[in-house]
Parts: sequence; structure tokens; C-alpha cells
Amino acid sequence: MGKDPLAGRGARTNASGRFERFAREAFDDGWTEEEVRPFETVVTPELAKSIISTNDSPDISFDQSINPYRGCEHGCIYCYARPNHAYVGLSPGLDFETKLFVKANAAELLEKEFSKPRYRPKTIMLGGVTDIYQPIERGYGVTRSILEVMERWRHPVALLTKSQLVMRDIDILARLAERGLAKAAISVTTQERRIARVMEPRAAAPHRRIEAIRALASAGVPVTVMVAPVVPAINDSEIESILEECAKAGATSAGYVVLRLPLEIKDLFREWLEKHFPDRKARVMALVRSMRNGLDYDPEWGKRQKGEGPYAKLIADRFATACRRLGLDKPRLPLDHTQFRRPLDAGGQQDLFSVDDVKPSNDLNYESDRVPRSAGAVREEG
Repeated sequence: MGKDPLAGRGARTNASGRFERFAREAFDDGWTEEEVRPFETVVTPELAKSIISTNDSPDISFDQSINPYRGCEHGCIYCYARPNHAYVGLSPGLDFETKLFVKANAAELLEKEFSKPRYRPKTIMLGGVTDIYQPIERGYGVTRSILEVMERWRHPVALLTKSQLVMRDIDILARLAERGLAKAAISVTTQERRIARVMEPRAAAPHRRIEAIRALASAGVPVTVMVAPVVPAINDSEIESILEECAKAGATSAGYVVLRLPLEIKDLFREWLEKHFPDRKARVMALVRSMRNGLDYDPEWGKRQKGEGPYAKLIADRFATACRRLGLDKPRLPLDHTQFRRPLDAGGQQDLFSVDDVKPSNDLNYESDRVPRSAGAVREEG
């Protein structure tokens, strides 16, 4: 058996996007696996025209987000963002994890947005689609530049990642969190290295994500653990152990999402199962359909995140019981929206007193949500 030419990648194929006139077909051209050149990562800078995305989905816990990258080198086979690559004429398969786009002017656009007289601050989620700390962030640093803008303007920010690279920015996040302006969610899908390696090939190893939770919590940054997605017959047996390890590391709340297979993902996921878990393929898909009214996927709001039916209820009950036992079910304090102000170098005025001594002016009419909301899972955007 030769070396797998797709080792380190999630998808097994590179099928054409659903909007393309012509389709790609795999064929045997006489080369052996040893002679096939692995897919390399290509990054294309792009000048975005806007940077803050909005949504009105009722089952998502945020309505503003920033995604500095399109495509994601982590290569998670289940990623619900994969179908988006079809909109730019690329494959949701290998193209999604090898042909990436970086919004090089993200920080500049954010400064301009904050400078608008009519702008009013609301929490912005970083990473609602692709991971803000995927490997190319080490070189481009777009996420850090966005956080620097957030700190300058004292703007509330939340983030979601499965990368230990978030630890690089603990200096900024700790200062923001001290003011009640930052919180983080870390995705921990499995503690089994073998599963993580094939399901999320270029994401951080499980123990490194636990280290990230510990480091953030120690720095005073509120951390939510996301068990997402829960994949039947693959990682569903780990729900309790994941929550326990993350609680020990300092996580204070938790959320989960069951596997979602919209559009091209259902075929990519089946190929992945056939390659890595052929003995479980039938059972996995049977359980998925049992939570989706007999279908591979149900996009209905309120159902797409959690599913329905007996198996979905079993997961929900197990998750809720574990959260109660571990103290992960307590209400979470929302972020503060009242400290937003124009920096001095952008025409702002010097504070006469520290922010802790001054109450926000009522004439700013900024929304504040310093009242605890009921506990609920942090949800991924879809």
C-alpha cells in the first residue's frame, strides 16, 4: 500500500461546484499513488468591500460576524462552510481546504465602519463561518489586527476557534475581558487523536485545545466549550468526557451541535466514511437520518442545530445532565456595549477619569446588556 496522496486533507475528492457548467471526473491516468503530487495550499489576497456580515437566523446566538478568511485549511470534513466555495466557482471538496482567500484589508475596513457616525456597537463574532486561527493566520495576522482595532475602540467581541493559535493573542483578549468586552468558544470534537487526525486533519490536536481553554481561563477570558459536531457512532460516546476535561481546564459554559450535511457535504462525508470508517458507515448514516426525519439533512430553523427524534433527545439529555453535574449550565454574563468610544488618534477625546469611575452617558443611546440572560448553547452559524 503506497502513501496516501491526500494524507493531511479532509475531503477525498474535488467535485465541481454546483453552479459550474462542466463537471470534473476522476480517472486513472497511469500514475501510482507515490507519483501523485499532493495538493498544495494556495492563498489569494482579496480586497473586500465590506467586513461585517449580518444574519437574522433565529437559532444563532449572534447577528454580526467577521470572517477574515474564505476556505479553511483545517480541512474538517463536516464543515458547513464548504458549500460556500461553489459560489466562487470552486469545489467544496479539496478546493475548500487548499484554495484560500484572505481579506487583507479587514482591519482598515473595520476602522472605517466604527468611524461612521451612525454606527452603534453590538457584539461581533469572529469566526462564525471559517476558523479565524487556521494555519495561514500565523503569517497573515489578520485576526490579530482585527482584535487590535476592537481594543482601540473598546468594542465587544466574541470568537470561536479550534486552534491553539488563539493563545498568541491572550494579551489583547485578557485586557478586553477585564473590561467585560471579550469571550471565547473553543471547539473540542473528540479526545481521540486518531479520529481528530482524519476528521479535522490540520486543526490543533485535542490536548492543545484543552491547553488553550486553560490558558484563556487563567487569563480571565470567559470560555465556552463547543462539542460540535456530535457525529453519531463516531464521537457521541465522548460527550461527557469532553465536557469533564474542559470544565477542569476552566470552561464555564458549553454548547453542542449535531452533525449537519447540507448540499455537497453529504457526498463528501460519505466518501470520508468509506475511507476511514467503512465498518460504521451504514450505522452512522442511519442515525443521522433518524435525527433528520429520514433525510440526510433538514435545514429548518430550530431543527438543523439539534435534530429531532429519540436519538437527538438522548444526546440533548446526556449533554444537559453532564452540564449540570459539571457546573457548565450557569447563566453567562453578556458583553458590555457601553464602553465603545473613538480613539484619540481618530479624533476622540481624552477620558477625564478611568472607565471604572465613569458611567456611560445616556445621550449615547447605546444598548447595554449587562443583565444575565438565561443559559443557552453557543451556536454555530449555518
